Amino acid sequence: MSHSFSRRAFAAAPFIPLIRGSQQLRPNILWITAEDMGPHLGACGDGYAVTPNLDRLAARGSLYMNAWSNAPVCAPARTAIISGMDPCALGAHHMRSHVPMPSGIQMFPAYLREAGYYCTNNVKEDYNLFKPDGTWDESSNQAHYRKRAKGQPFFAVFNHTITHESQIRRRPHTLVHDPARARVPAYHPDTPEVRQDWAQYYDNITTMDTQAGRLLAELEKEGLLDDTVVFFYGDHGSGMPRSKRWPYNSGLNVCVIASIPEKYRHLAAAGYRQGAKSGRLIEFVDLAPTVLSLAGLEPLKHFHGEAFLGPFARPPKRYLHGFRGRMDERLDSVRSVRDDRYVYVRNYMPHKIYGQYLAYMWETPTTRVWERLYKEGKLNAAQRKFWEPKPPEELFDLQSDPDEVNNLAGSPAHRKTLERMRAEHRRYELAIRDAGMLAESEMQARSRGESPYDMAKDPQRFDGARLLEAAQLASGLDPRATARLAKMLGDADSGVRYWGAMGLLMRGEKAVAAHMEPLKQALQDRSAAVRIAAGEALGRFGGGQELDAAMEALLPLCHPVESGAYAAVEALNAVEAIGEKAKPWIGKILAMPDEDPNAPERARSEYIRRMRELLKKRMA
Repeated sequence: MSHSFSRRAFAAAPFIPLIRGSQQLRPNILWITAEDMGPHLGACGDGYAVTPNLDRLAARGSLYMNAWSNAPVCAPARTAIISGMDPCALGAHHMRSHVPMPSGIQMFPAYLREAGYYCTNNVKEDYNLFKPDGTWDESSNQAHYRKRAKGQPFFAVFNHTITHESQIRRRPHTLVHDPARARVPAYHPDTPEVRQDWAQYYDNITTMDTQAGRLLAELEKEGLLDDTVVFFYGDHGSGMPRSKRWPYNSGLNVCVIASIPEKYRHLAAAGYRQGAKSGRLIEFVDLAPTVLSLAGLEPLKHFHGEAFLGPFARPPKRYLHGFRGRMDERLDSVRSVRDDRYVYVRNYMPHKIYGQYLAYMWETPTTRVWERLYKEGKLNAAQRKFWEPKPPEELFDLQSDPDEVNNLAGSPAHRKTLERMRAEHRRYELAIRDAGMLAESEMQARSRGESPYDMAKDPQRFDGARLLEAAQLASGLDPRATARLAKMLGDADSGVRYWGAMGLLMRGEKAVAAHMEPLKQALQDRSAAVRIAAGEALGRFGGGQELDAAMEALLPLCHPVESGAYAAVEALNAVEAIGEKAKPWIGKILAMPDEDPNAPERARSEYIRRMRELLKKRMA
């Protein structure tokens, strides 16, 4: 089923009429959430999981097995939830970025508050959007629905952190789950370190289940169980490497439980049965319209998601969508699509390996042992893949290959499926106007302080069709496209010029050598992103003269005060990719300031410092 993405402008906190009679039958809504947790509950059929409290909740409700978090990492995933919109359309898809809300649009709890709900969040926000005033009645570690006025319906969120990636590697830890019984996915090496991490992850889930049980017991003690619709979900897949941060099913699939009391059973979807496992496809952008629908409010036209419960529930959708942007200090661009059986992945930076070094991820023992075994040549084909460059397209059959290790994109038998999924990806990209088709520094520059979403609605500043065509041509890796890519370096649109330079870079030494002159000219481009892409290409694959010119262009871009935080992170990644040849310039880079005082706090310094530390370590 196709989505409708028509929009209309809303003033702040607009009046939203309730459906007739809903004032008398408005349920409380409680969200119990966990961090970095995939569908690993006993109720999901996982025999290794020990989750009695959530299993009982699932027995009272419906368990959605085919739910996607849109993003495989917390901040953009939570951005999808709080906005009901795809973060790629908002320009809020990069990890710990920070952009303005679109004009006239609120985070969805504000609409519930306008309708009389008491809205609390305990406690994590982590949105990639500037939060408008009036979003919550209270958002703190003391926030609680008990503080509402007498008779006032509530929407309350309680988040649990024990399942977070950081808790998997916390030592010392006395294991409760037997690591010998852990299921090691096909992409991970079967080592004691990996088994310990998986077992500890399941231990943490059991601890979280106990915490969730306390909330449910509290709700019952307050006499509210029969008046409250209860949801449970994790904010993306597990914190294990290649789940977290990767937009495969392994990184996006979460379990969503929705338990609807008998008095509100009319709000359930057709076919709702207690204790049933639903195969319906849902995604995080659907949560906001679903909550509004349960409250009797018609979901707003700017939402990319659709309600799956309540009077405004839409028919089941056919596709879900995911993405990967910058992950902390490392750059990437990936989009994914799934239906009820297949996952399609489009890699827009296939020259970058899956497992780019990322300081935070390397704190997990599994990551370190996995990389070491790769360097020692001790991995099989499925396990090696994470440490090697990506193909432009991937297609996986979840029925026969739940670990997504057998790429069917080149299979003649799956050609029609590939074309169908590819067409859906293109349709969706154009429908949402994906601002992520621009480099982050370029997107910020074009937005001029306003929302990238609003920027992308301006045809003078954003031509989505041309940008998507350029990105797909560049990342398709067809060697016959090099002449077209070189021509793109002279295009009037800096986004197209960027993809021209990136396309030559992706094709490597021969393509760069054949187009040295236009790449050298690109070192003088008005766009920082174009200069960075051209500089990396010439620095990696050119001779001494080209290297000197490339580093002369890249050095000022590494200066966060002069070029800004976004360009500095991109330039530092380019220098790191150039490698040992860049060593004579590293001292100058390390002498520069390590933060951009004009950037939002989330983007100001952390990732610049991590890249500088990596350069210092690798170039020592």
